[in-house]
Amino acid sequence: MGNNQHNGNGRYSAKGMAKPVNFLCIAPDAHEVSVIGDFNDWNGDAHAMNRQFDGSWITQIELNHGHHRYQFLIDGRPSLDPSANGVVRNEKNQRVSLIAVS
Repeated sequence: MGNNQHNGNGRYSAKGMAKPVNFLCIAPDAHEVSVIGDFNDWNGDAHAMNRQFDGSWITQIELNHGHHRYQFLIDGRPSLDPSANGVVRNEKNQRVSLIAVS
C-alpha cells in the first residue's frame, strides 16, 4: 500500500476545525523567512512569512487542535521561536519549538 500524500491544503481534520494561529519572527536582516513544522512536512516552501516595516515577519497558519512542532527557517537556517510554548526534540534529536493549539 502506498502512502497517499496530501498536497498541503489541509482538507483532513483530526479533531474538527482548524483555527488560525499567528506566527511572529523578529529577523530584521533576513531576506526570507518561513515556518516549517510537522503540519507541513518541514517544507520551507509551504508557509512563507511576510516582512513588516519594522523588520518582523508574520504569517497565519490554520492548525488543528493539539501540539505542533515547528521552527522558523531564516535564510535557509532553522531557528527556534523565542516565544514558543516550549522546546522539544524531533526525530533527528534536533531542538524544535512547540506550540499548543486549543
